Amino acid sequence: MSPRMRLYLTVFLGVMSAMAPLATDMYLPALPVMQVDLGVSASVAQLTLTMTMLGMAAGQMLMGPLSDRYGRKRPLLLGMLGFTAAAVGCAAAESVPLFLAFRFLMGFAGASGIVISRAIARDVCKGPELTRFFAILMMVNGLAPVIAPVIGGQILLFSSWRGVFVLLIAVGLVQAGATLVYRETLAPEQRIGGLAASFRKFPELLRDRYIVGHCLVQCFVFGAFFAYLAGSSFLFQNIYHVSPQTYSYIFGGIGIGLLIVGMVPARLAGRVPDISLLRWSLTIPLAGAVLLLAGFLAAAPIWYTIPVLLVTIVPLSVMGTASFSLALSRQGRNAGSTSALIGCAQMILGGAMMPVVGIAGDQTAVPMGIIMCMGYLLANAAFYHFIASEHRGERKRR
Repeated sequence: MSPRMRLYLTVFLGVMSAMAPLATDMYLPALPVMQVDLGVSASVAQLTLTMTMLGMAAGQMLMGPLSDRYGRKRPLLLGMLGFTAAAVGCAAAESVPLFLAFRFLMGFAGASGIVISRAIARDVCKGPELTRFFAILMMVNGLAPVIAPVIGGQILLFSSWRGVFVLLIAVGLVQAGATLVYRETLAPEQRIGGLAASFRKFPELLRDRYIVGHCLVQCFVFGAFFAYLAGSSFLFQNIYHVSPQTYSYIFGGIGIGLLIVGMVPARLAGRVPDISLLRWSLTIPLAGAVLLLAGFLAAAPIWYTIPVLLVTIVPLSVMGTASFSLALSRQGRNAGSTSALIGCAQMILGGAMMPVVGIAGDQTAVPMGIIMCMGYLLANAAFYHFIASEHRGERKRR
């Protein structure tokens, strides 16, 4: 790729892959406000995040195969227009059921940006270059958790929570315009011959224990991460009694940690094996999650909780880069379907766990800590059983 093309794809795909944090993180400071405004419980307020996650899970399972069959551009443009329309619905919704429906549609349509951005990266890169490009995407993507909640918190100074969705409408329109000038990266001769054939790739991929391992690792890790997303606003605003703006700065600071740590795979690509990066990015947050739960049980002060959360959350950017690079490096024309399957695994458990975080009320974070511990424990078990064992077998064969 030329430097100009690389820069365009980095920004374009980075924002596309950030549709998930844009649809959730910008809205996080508004959760307690929305809870009071609509007169719902903390668990129902967190359910609005769940609907977005479930929509993203379902949308990726459709958009991935569509992009393998029809190319990347058309499904991506359709998704961005759908995302914009759903954001309009969220901004105007007056009832909780209608709002939940539009949140699902927003996630469903926004899934196109998540899954197709990774497939495009696989179209244009391979080997260590693919790892570097994924790392760059993760760094650009890491800006969203930094910027989005800060913007959301500032919007609440002069607008209601509905103002967040007005800004998301603008984001959707900009990305739709950028998609119009994107040059297709999947040539017609590389596409799968029929849509039914695209969907038949899912059973084939599910018989691959290596791909299943990456699905399980990302499923459990993101289950823990989304528990943090759903519980952090109540943790800091209701338990530690900080303002929405202060919470957005804390959340953004952890996002900066994600961004900085995301540089590690790009620097080490070709020198340190991806499998080693993946191993350590699962071990460190498991230790952090145990310390975090201990702090919640002991009613630890905020100065303890923030650095422990940082250690627990920031390895996520390394895990995502290493896992997707390892999984997609073994796929070619099936990159869209593989990305969709792993992306669905990311979202589905996280969406299910979000309401559970608030099941004990909004004055305790113990359920959040338990879910995070269990998520990282199960992710490590899946890694050693499905992924690490296969790499040991490869070394023996060599």
